[in-house]
Amino acid sequence: MIQNTQTNDIKMKNILIIGAGLSSTNLIHYLLKHSEKNSWKITVADMSLESAQKKIDKHPNGIALRFNLKDLEQRAEEIAAADIVVSMLPASMHIIVAKECLRYRKHLLTPSYVSPEMMELDEEAKEKGLSFLNELGVDPGLDHMSAMKVIDRIKERGGKIKAFKSFCGGLVAPDCDNNPWNYKFSWNPRNVVVAGQGTAQFKENGHYKYTPYHQLFSTLTKTKIAGYGDFEVYPNRDSLQYCELYGLKNIPTIMRGTMRRPGYSEAWNVLVQLGCTDDTYTMKDSHKLTYLNYLLSFLPDSEKSAEENLATFTNIAPNSLIMSKLKWLGVFSDELIGLKNATPAMILQKLLEQKWALEPTDRDLLVMQHLFDFELNGVKKRITSSMSYEGTDRENTAMSYTVGTPLAIATKLLAKDKIQLKGVHIPTLPELYKPILSELENLGIRFIEEEIEL
Repeated sequence: MIQNTQTNDIKMKNILIIGAGLSSTNLIHYLLKHSEKNSWKITVADMSLESAQKKIDKHPNGIALRFNLKDLEQRAEEIAAADIVVSMLPASMHIIVAKECLRYRKHLLTPSYVSPEMMELDEEAKEKGLSFLNELGVDPGLDHMSAMKVIDRIKERGGKIKAFKSFCGGLVAPDCDNNPWNYKFSWNPRNVVVAGQGTAQFKENGHYKYTPYHQLFSTLTKTKIAGYGDFEVYPNRDSLQYCELYGLKNIPTIMRGTMRRPGYSEAWNVLVQLGCTDDTYTMKDSHKLTYLNYLLSFLPDSEKSAEENLATFTNIAPNSLIMSKLKWLGVFSDELIGLKNATPAMILQKLLEQKWALEPTDRDLLVMQHLFDFELNGVKKRITSSMSYEGTDRENTAMSYTVGTPLAIATKLLAKDKIQLKGVHIPTLPELYKPILSELENLGIRFIEEEIEL
């Protein structure tokens, strides 16, 4: 526990970071670096004391702590001793920390989406003069900031925005791209496996559009990013909420989507159509199945070979690129799965974690792009704003850097009293996005804009 000691009559601020996972790395390093000239103590609390110690790396202003969120006494003691709390816990746990922060009047920052439960704390946070800042990672976070910077500027120029499209993807850097799917995991594998389940909702030319999960990966948009070539985009689940969030209530076209390399979606769609991504039931004796047994359980019995059976059932050519992707993945393998009480999605995830893992020296790639169509003085125009950022290796990924760094900058600004917003907020306001984007640009995360007449 940090004592409220005075150093040269200056109280050392204690910033408590709960969670020392991969995405915390850059957050912790940044705050430790800035702690020396700002008289901060950085307390890193994690279930694993070793993880916390590794992140601090013996920095004199860092304290590592074995921390159990379920230990009510410890939770209260550490949050009470902090000035600012940064929660890097799984999103569902932020609310536990948030309520404790209200109780002890502490500011809170998270990288995650604002839940309805978090939003309910807005009034009380305002009354107590507290900043509860959320969605300060990459997506959500950097997407809001970079979009609002352009939206606000178009409005200031007197333009009327007619279409807004926003795409983001975590992939693999081109020189480390050595598999037929052109994809490797740079974030939570489970989220990739179950991505898009539900119905995608967006607007196109004034019409509301609804794309169910079984059609999602055949509803694609194409785009390019300079230096990185072609991408395909499938729609995200709910683009309509951004009409209000971004002040675009009557916009005719709005769509947010996830970027992949061309050819990924049509192959992934075969797995979706088969039922391999279903997470709603467990497969009988799943640990005794081979991957081939797993595949055949979704196909009709046939005298044909497994490959021919799959090709006929899913209407793909036996010698197609799709089939070569599936073969490479290992779905025809006699390898034992060895996973008890597993859902189809869990089995697919296990296979993908073997095949799509980043190698130690692999670098990931984060890409983001916004398209704004607008009218200004009777002229139709488009601004394209694109960002790309490559990681250093498997431990220092672009994904973790772009999640942790915006959050770290916001924490610094709050600790230095540069942010006066009270209540629950996301970074759609200039007070948040301007200083964060400005510093990110100096750190190499910059959006390249191009404006053309249509």
